[in-house]
Amino acid sequence: MINCIALDDEPLALEVLISLCKKIPFIDLLHTFTSFSKAQQYLNSYPVDLIFLDIEMPDKNGLEFLKTLNLNVMVIFTTAHSKYAVDAFSVNAIDYLLKPIEPDRLMAACLKASSYFEYLNTSISKFQNYLFVRSEYTLIKILHSEIYYLETFDDYIKIHISKGKFILTLMSMTKILEKLPKNEFIRVHRSFAVSISNISSIKSQTIFIGDTKIPIGAKYKKQIQAFYFVNK
Repeated sequence: MINCIALDDEPLALEVLISLCKKIPFIDLLHTFTSFSKAQQYLNSYPVDLIFLDIEMPDKNGLEFLKTLNLNVMVIFTTAHSKYAVDAFSVNAIDYLLKPIEPDRLMAACLKASSYFEYLNTSISKFQNYLFVRSEYTLIKILHSEIYYLETFDDYIKIHISKGKFILTLMSMTKILEKLPKNEFIRVHRSFAVSISNISSIKSQTIFIGDTKIPIGAKYKKQIQAFYFVNK
């Protein structure tokens, strides 16, 4: 169950949201608020998993309010204004719903939140075979088995997946490798990490993943040798 609150200066909008949330079995909308100060007081004593948050409110902008919270909380923005979408996803919003909220869109947003909530509350183990990344304002679930190799691209990572496609996400190589099983992925170069199971062959200082050539960096050669991919 995902515990939630909602903030909106329009009581009617909150009534609609309450009605819609009652039809989603894994969402527990505990309280609604029309002011940030009362919501803040509640959150100080009762942290929640998810906030449905309006943006344009009399006492403060919803984006500004979110930045003041010292909480690891998911957010779904509910607003009548599309102009804040880019700013909303810059603070890692799960979704951005425009009023009047359609039941199907709310369900889709809550399902995203549910998947992400499960991910955050599950330690990396043999039973967890996926990760979540953000790309183009969307939270994307990627199976470990889909990943062929990772490539740095400025401040981004290209996640090369099956069928020659890639997903671009704002993350460092170190950070993304922390999210992946250490026995399945290995860094082979300052700019590359590879899926061990997808290595086709190794020749000299090059790893082959299908027809793709990945260079082996000098500082990573011993690490690769430890996996018995090359002769010592």
